[in-house]
Amino acid sequence: MKFPMGAYISSVLSGMLSLFLQKFTYQVCVSRQQVHRSVTSKVKRSIDILGSLLGLAIAVAVAVPVAVAMLLDNPGPLLYSQVRCSFKGRHFRMWKFRSMVVGAEKLKHLVNNQAKGHIFKNENDPRVTRVGRFLRRTSLDELPQFWNVLAGEMSLVGTRPPTPDEVAAYDNFHWQRLNVKPGMTGEWQVNGRSGVKDFDEIVLMDLDYQRKWSVFYDISLMYKTIWVVLSKNGAF
Repeated sequence: MKFPMGAYISSVLSGMLSLFLQKFTYQVCVSRQQVHRSVTSKVKRSIDILGSLLGLAIAVAVAVPVAVAMLLDNPGPLLYSQVRCSFKGRHFRMWKFRSMVVGAEKLKHLVNNQAKGHIFKNENDPRVTRVGRFLRRTSLDELPQFWNVLAGEMSLVGTRPPTPDEVAAYDNFHWQRLNVKPGMTGEWQVNGRSGVKDFDEIVLMDLDYQRKWSVFYDISLMYKTIWVVLSKNGAF
C-alpha cells in the first residue's frame, strides 16, 4: 500500500481550520444541564496539574528514544495531533506520539471498523507501524496528552475524547457523556476496552462513571489503570 505524503499536511490544515473557527458542537439538551461536579472540583484539578507535570517529565525522558526508533522504522513527525471534543463538545487539539503512518487519516476508509456505533476500532489496523504497536501496547503513545491535561482540556480520568465527526452523529442520549471532561483513562479503558465494542455500552459506562464520581473513585481508576498497563491487558 502506498501512503500519500500530502495527506498528512492536508489533515493538519483541516484540523487547524476547525480550531480557528472554534465551531462548538453544543446541543441544547447538554448546554442547559447543570455542570457536573467533577468539572468544578478544585481537588480534581489539583490532582490533574500535579499528575500532568509528572507525566510530562516522563514524556520528555522517553521522547528521544521514541524519535530514534521512529526514524529507523517509519520516518515522520514524532507527534501526532487530532481535533477532539472536550466538555460540552468544545474542540481542542489532542496530542500523541505518532503510532501510525503519515497520512493515516486519509486511509481510514480502507480499514474495516470492528466496533458498533459512533466509534472506530480495528485491533489489527494496517496503518499502525511496528514502533506504533509497541507504543500502544505499553500506552507510551498517550504520554503527550499530559499537556492537554495541564492545559485543562482533558483530565487524568474522564471519558474517551470523541472526534467531531463522531459527535456530529450523536443522539441526545450520547451527548450526556460530554457532561464531564475527557480523560486519559476512565471506566471504559479500565473495565472493558478490549471487549466492549458497542458504542451504546460505552456511553452507559461513561454515565455510570458520572454517577459514581468522587475524588477517591478517580484515584481508584488511576490505580487500576496502572495495573492494566503493567499487565498489558489491552492498549490505551
